[in-house]
Amino acid sequence: MEFLTVTVEKPDDINFIFGQSHFIKTVEDLHETAINSVPGIKFGLAFCEASGDCLIRYSGNDEEMIELAKKNALAIGAGHTFIIFLKNTFPIHLLNAIKMVPEVCGIFCATANPVEVILANNGSGRGVLGVIDGNMPAGIEDEDGKKWRHDILRKFGYKL
Repeated sequence: MEFLTVTVEKPDDINFIFGQSHFIKTVEDLHETAINSVPGIKFGLAFCEASGDCLIRYSGNDEEMIELAKKNALAIGAGHTFIIFLKNTFPIHLLNAIKMVPEVCGIFCATANPVEVILANNGSGRGVLGVIDGNMPAGIEDEDGKKWRHDILRKFGYKL
């Protein structure tokens, strides 16, 4: 058994959702979920088929995001995983809807942070052991940190 990591390659400001599902219907259902969750969303998604032709299946409505999804899904190469890249929106806007898609088994991460996917390869397939999402904590927030958190949530429109 070989253990490896794959770095998700993307622009710094692009968010993505990485998860696992169980059926080829995932591609169409995730596409419909994205467009029904966020009006005007721009996204690309890719799904690693784990049986049959074992192809990277993909969809979306933004060529840049679709290409990112295809490239990263191919690099990760773990069966029944999917990755959705988002432009001009945050995962919070569609994450719960994605979790409710019948094929979705779980979500590994939803972030704009640098991410490494930790994989095991047994020679015939790859499985996700977990992800490294961002960096380690540098300390505990102080009053300035609390103010920054308070202010940014209001800047993004999430709090009054």
